[in-house]
Amino acid sequence: MKTGIMLLAAGNSSRLGKPKQLLVFEGNTLLEKTIAVAEQTSFAPIVLVLGAYADDILASINELNINYIINDNWQDGISASIKVGLKKMINLEPEIENVIIAVADQPFVTADIFNSLHGQQLKTGKNIIASSYAETIGTPALFNTQYFDELILLEGGSGAKHLMTKHINDVATIQFTLGNIDIDTETDYKNLTEPQ
Repeated sequence: MKTGIMLLAAGNSSRLGKPKQLLVFEGNTLLEKTIAVAEQTSFAPIVLVLGAYADDILASINELNINYIINDNWQDGISASIKVGLKKMINLEPEIENVIIAVADQPFVTADIFNSLHGQQLKTGKNIIASSYAETIGTPALFNTQYFDELILLEGGSGAKHLMTKHINDVATIQFTLGNIDIDTETDYKNLTEPQ
């Protein structure tokens, strides 16, 4: 099954006050790390969705060969980024059958996580495979083509999790133990980078 990866990096990091995509963790920016992890898989295409801080981010990744699209309506919420990213994905690969949606601020995501999403789909036959952590489900998550129309119809801050809830009987999960660790505030970043 042809599976692509959509990396969402369009937000303005309002609580942090600077682009969290460019925060450094273990020698690379969070975004560079996420791109590198995606490139360790056999999935293609990889589409990066940018919005706020797009110029700064592009300047920082100019040596990386990656498909990207700028979401000019990033203020409209994550749904707007999913829409433009999915349309770009379909344009690049019209026969795409699955898309893995990931975000740029989960520092512990690995290629194994992405591969496990696909493996769980093959094993269970379910059409939505979500990551499970901290008693919830979320990204990274795989969606089969049968849900592409609904992804494109999402509005505002309603992300892909809305579809997971709506179609819970068609959802399987994989364990992503550190998936709940993301960066929204300066405190989150300090907790991640400073020895406890």
